[in-house]
Amino acid sequence: METFGVRLHRAMTERGPLCVGIDPHPGLLARWGLSDDVDGLDRFARTVVEAIGDRVAVVKPQSAFFERFGARGVGILESTIRQLRESGALVLLDVKRGDIGSTVAAYASAYLDPAAPLYVDAVTASPYLGVGSLAPMFELAATHGGGVFVLALTSNPEGAQVQRARGADGRTVAQTVIDEISQLNAGAQPLGSFGLVVGATIGDTGHDLSRVNGPLLAPGLGAQGATAADLRTVFGSSLPSVLPSYSRDVLGAGPDPAALRAAAERVLADCRGVLAD
Repeated sequence: METFGVRLHRAMTERGPLCVGIDPHPGLLARWGLSDDVDGLDRFARTVVEAIGDRVAVVKPQSAFFERFGARGVGILESTIRQLRESGALVLLDVKRGDIGSTVAAYASAYLDPAAPLYVDAVTASPYLGVGSLAPMFELAATHGGGVFVLALTSNPEGAQVQRARGADGRTVAQTVIDEISQLNAGAQPLGSFGLVVGATIGDTGHDLSRVNGPLLAPGLGAQGATAADLRTVFGSSLPSVLPSYSRDVLGAGPDPAALRAAAERVLADCRGVLAD
């Protein structure tokens, strides 16, 4: 069984270091001329898969934008995940789950068990009930070759109040998260399966990412204000592990599939130029 880290490293090498989000919010559906209902959602998701599923290393559906339509929306999410996997893309489901005990174990089963309808390659998770509370998620991911991206330093301004608070040992909450994820990845080659989410808009983090040995998901690029060049400031020597993530800068080019592909190729070229440095 290949680990997620191995699959991700290969995908980034073969297809390039790029993650594209599928975020079908009402404004974007309207921009595409689609109705804000399950039919519009289905057409949107199918178009994105058709355009980039066989080209991009990682595609990141935002679960909330599917869940808002209830059972039919979740059904479209299941179909989208299946189509993406068939196209060869790795699927990172943006759910930001976090809980304790049997509940986090149930979340893990929902997304990281190959028998589950919503089975994906990796998920995002929130560590703010303690990184250790996510242990069932880490364990099931390791069992089935999955991955988990844990929030560390996010782009939203409110995040700093929690993430940069200091504990009794002097470390920030974010550095504690970084250090614990680093331990999970110790010795993994060529890349660990447990990653961190570090916003591309935050500038010099003042945190040590050098020992993570896992993927660093960098949202906030494009419409949220960060450019590919900002990755140098945020990640420094850890650039080789960065997975840049774009949503609106690519999706806004739709609904024409050729335009979506061109937008993805443009931002990928920008990222390649920076990460190659």
